[in-house]
Amino acid sequence: MSLPSSRMSTHARFLFLAGLALFFMFSFAGVANAQEAPPEVKQEPLVLFMIKSLGWVFGPMLLAISVAMVALVVLLVLDLRMSSAIPAGFVDEFTDTVNKRKFKEAFDMARNDPSFLGQVLTAGMSRLQYGLEDARESAMNTLESIKSDKDQKNNYNAVIATLGPMLGLVGTVFGMIQSFQVLATATQVNPSKLAEGISHALSVTLFGVAISVPAIFFSAFFKNRITRVCMDVAHIADDLLTQMYHNSKKPAAPPTPGAGTPTAPAPQGPAR
Repeated sequence: MSLPSSRMSTHARFLFLAGLALFFMFSFAGVANAQEAPPEVKQEPLVLFMIKSLGWVFGPMLLAISVAMVALVVLLVLDLRMSSAIPAGFVDEFTDTVNKRKFKEAFDMARNDPSFLGQVLTAGMSRLQYGLEDARESAMNTLESIKSDKDQKNNYNAVIATLGPMLGLVGTVFGMIQSFQVLATATQVNPSKLAEGISHALSVTLFGVAISVPAIFFSAFFKNRITRVCMDVAHIADDLLTQMYHNSKKPAAPPTPGAGTPTAPAPQGPAR
């Protein structure tokens, strides 16, 4: 159970280091450009220049989308941990309780557990009196509802992956319109005014694609993760429900001699 959790932490650590490396790469690129410039010309860092080029419309919009994507990723990482789906030690404790024929305690254990497995077992055990197939159907319906909820959250990552390039395209067209407006209206072209529109177009395109790339990755990653976790929960829940059903059909063990009322002594024959 600890192997998938360690893999997720490794992926998260890798993504964090990769993002940090990209940030420092852009920062150092801006510092290098500033050092190569003539001493009399002060050039601001590249990252700061690109952020300013986004403008007051596309800048906050792309920032809000980035924050939403990070929030979705963190939420799905927490929801899809193996400890949230199948708690450690729950299966062994539940199996031991069922083998001891403490069915009420086993039902309370599943009902008080907020994990995926606890919710699925609670739904299945509540229908176990009507047969094993009815219990399985109820459990699978609950699992499908859980899976649908996680898929709906993950679908927003796919929306962000599509929305990023579209916003970049809109920003590109808007920046080029600004540049051509300068060319069309000015009697003498100011290179700095012309460069503002071009830098705006390229910066919005860059940030839109930069948001889209991790969104595509996380959308595919969480899609596979949801399928894998739900399959594991389905298999374990089916095994536990089957075990509980067959244990409930077994006759209770007869009391051992000497544990209850003492047996009467055997009658003796007449003395000779």
